[in-house]
Amino acid sequence: MEKLLDAVAAVVCLVSPEKVQAISSRIRRTQADRAAAALSGVVGTSAAAGVVDQLIDAWRATSASAEELASMLLAASHVFTKAASEQSTELVWTGPTTPFVSARRTEQALLQVVNAAEHTLFITSFVAYDVSTIVKALRVASDRGVTISMLLESSQDHGGSITVDAIGKMRALVTSAQIYAWRDKTEAFFDGRVHAKVAVADGSMCFITSANLTGYAMDRNMEAGVLISGGHVPRLLEQHLQALVDTKVVTGI
Repeated sequence: MEKLLDAVAAVVCLVSPEKVQAISSRIRRTQADRAAAALSGVVGTSAAAGVVDQLIDAWRATSASAEELASMLLAASHVFTKAASEQSTELVWTGPTTPFVSARRTEQALLQVVNAAEHTLFITSFVAYDVSTIVKALRVASDRGVTISMLLESSQDHGGSITVDAIGKMRALVTSAQIYAWRDKTEAFFDGRVHAKVAVADGSMCFITSANLTGYAMDRNMEAGVLISGGHVPRLLEQHLQALVDTKVVTGI
């Protein structure tokens, strides 16, 4: 049965809901030993035909009835479509590209998160400088009433590890933002750094990336990340960042 379930999953991941309905309808009118002929031509690509063939082979190895398999396909397709509509994940990449894979650019993804925020926006970065487009978007977000929080690495003069005072610069550029620092580290995290680079808006959209808030990271470095809309990951990330504030692991400047 596990092979049949895997085959059902493969079909609904590759074939459109409309085609799944057509496959289910034909399956209801046939038997496993006649399925190959009944499903011939129901899908239009070789890849889709391949997963349908796998479905037929897996069905023949079980005692599942035609009605049961048809119902399995429809249920799996409904769940897959619903989950896909509630959460989307996009690859984000800055640096050299190829003609074979498309991806969003880092600056585009970060601006999308900032511009999507209606109530809260939390951004973390190791360093932050030379990002005029991001600063402009943050100011616009503040003007429309968004509460902006930022967690940045402290400078060496303030107990951190970087030479530039990113916190001071950001406070001057986005005066409404609440800036946090990780200053009182426990022994387990002695000499640790704020190396996370994330942005989350309203607990509904987040960007997780290797890129710092710098001009080079936005335009020239080789950086990778994912942009997630919907689902539980943005909500959990926002909750975690807020919990760091509430428990005073990070403190306001």
